[in-house]
Amino acid sequence: MIKVGIVGATGYTGVELLRLLTPRKDVEIAVVTSRELCGTAVSRRFPNLRGHIDLDFVAPEVEAVGNCDVVFFATPHAVAMHSVVALLESGVRIIDLSADFRIQDVELWEQWYNTTHSCPDLIATAVYGLPEVNREQIRSAQLVAVPGCYPTAIQLGFMPLLQQQLVDCGRLIADAKSGVSGAGRKAVEDYLLCEATESIRAYAVSGHRHHPEITQGLGQFAEAAVGLTFIPHLTPMIRGILATLYAPVKAGIDVSIEQLQSVFEDRYEGEPFVEVLPQGELPATRDVKASNNCKISVNYSAETDTIVVLAAIDNLVKGASGQAIQNLNIMFQLEETAGLEAIALLP
Repeated sequence: MIKVGIVGATGYTGVELLRLLTPRKDVEIAVVTSRELCGTAVSRRFPNLRGHIDLDFVAPEVEAVGNCDVVFFATPHAVAMHSVVALLESGVRIIDLSADFRIQDVELWEQWYNTTHSCPDLIATAVYGLPEVNREQIRSAQLVAVPGCYPTAIQLGFMPLLQQQLVDCGRLIADAKSGVSGAGRKAVEDYLLCEATESIRAYAVSGHRHHPEITQGLGQFAEAAVGLTFIPHLTPMIRGILATLYAPVKAGIDVSIEQLQSVFEDRYEGEPFVEVLPQGELPATRDVKASNNCKISVNYSAETDTIVVLAAIDNLVKGASGQAIQNLNIMFQLEETAGLEAIALLP
């Protein structure tokens, strides 16, 4: 039985961890923390868990989770870094859903997250938790940095093209649309129902903090510096990300849709949570809602010699908590799909 702690369990990714872990027989949720709700029953805050979990929230102190085998941090950025050193020293393994350990360049991280990193030496030891890339390193990792939601979809979509050196990696475009839950539970006017519904809008056009994470990940497969135009959009839905990705074919290379289909099918053969759709089928966010799946479609525009990839994920599952649990399974030599077999909700 794996003893699990969840720090920051009142946000959307925290409650998603609770939803996915509570039914499991091989995992014991031992500690659930919240500074604001300390002493309150978890099931009172989340009635959907009543009858499934009998714990109270406790204060998020290192001592509270120090006896766990693994601790999930479902906290805002720049929180986990203040606790992980002591936990790692006591033998606790860490799965961090925030961005604290995703970006290897400390100065770049500090620039984008506008704070000083409290344990920069640990960044180099963290394993980036994208199983489709780093599965072997994850097995023995003590500290896993779970990828962001946009970076997950965008990297899975572009990666096969870069690995095969088929595209001009300096002129990539990612147009990504996300549900409002991607912004978290904080009270912000832009995320109110009357502000977000019946409208779609771009944001962070001048630069999004997921940008350096994406280019870092893609850069390990690119033959030259990655140039990425990334524009995120807020859409009037709760869950989901649909990324439409554009990659110009490299000069002097001829491609066909049949070849591209084979490239993607070969790359993701055997991957339990990545499905390459048959030629001509297109993914939708409703196809992955509440599941850990990423559905991908590859297309080709002969007129502009551009490859167009569409990737759909649930931002709270494959884009966050589900992928975190996928990492847990790998780290503890469990079936990688354990607890993540749910079929997408429809409608």
